[in-house]
Amino acid sequence: MTLSNADRVRKLLNGIETGDPESVEVISPETYIQHNPQTHEGREGLAALFQRLSKTNPRVKIVRAFEDGDYVFGHTEYDFATRRIGFEVFRFEDGLAVEHWDNIQPRKGPNLSGREMTEGPIEATDLAQTEENRDLVRRFVAEVMIERRLDLLTDFIHPTAFAQHSPELADGIEPLRAALLAETEDGPAIVYDRTHRVLAQGNFALAVSEGHLRGRHTAFYDLYRVADGMIVEHWDTVEAVPPASEWKNDNGKF
Repeated sequence: MTLSNADRVRKLLNGIETGDPESVEVISPETYIQHNPQTHEGREGLAALFQRLSKTNPRVKIVRAFEDGDYVFGHTEYDFATRRIGFEVFRFEDGLAVEHWDNIQPRKGPNLSGREMTEGPIEATDLAQTEENRDLVRRFVAEVMIERRLDLLTDFIHPTAFAQHSPELADGIEPLRAALLAETEDGPAIVYDRTHRVLAQGNFALAVSEGHLRGRHTAFYDLYRVADGMIVEHWDTVEAVPPASEWKNDNGKF
């Protein structure tokens, strides 16, 4: 039976637990581009990493995984020496993963509304609405998060049914508005500068953005669930981008 690309990613990430060298066979041996600045290039390096990690009894759980053309984007829980939450993005060509991005942060929470970072619906629905939902999220990030048009929040976010999984916030529009209005001595605490891609399947869309958090260069991965043309749920990970002098490859975070 032919595996889907999402199943190929599940097989790959399960190799962290098992150390099975066959898990990395979904990685292209010639053209794999690694965008995690802390990871070396190549399939062999990844296999060696998985072998080392498997001896520490790690736990990996892929909570949700979606496909968008040649891309797979997944939401994952990791339990190594510390518990972490990540988004993984893979680009495929001819059944092999040829490019990878991720964004991983320590697990926190529950937040002020009692919500954990990964709980909630996991299956994509409304598949015929994928492009409409992608466009909605793209416009939300561009107009509200980047242009800081906070007056438009209610144009995009459901006024009474917005579930928030970000560990620092609570449900509803007003906690998000307050976070975006927060200031440091140098300006806004949260700054979105640009969005690199918006991946979508059905009612889920993942926006990959770059900006600054309290003045530090930061990657923002935001997963949104859409219902009836409004954003009704949000998950995220926030990770500082290390300086280029610390990178183990030259491909950049984005």
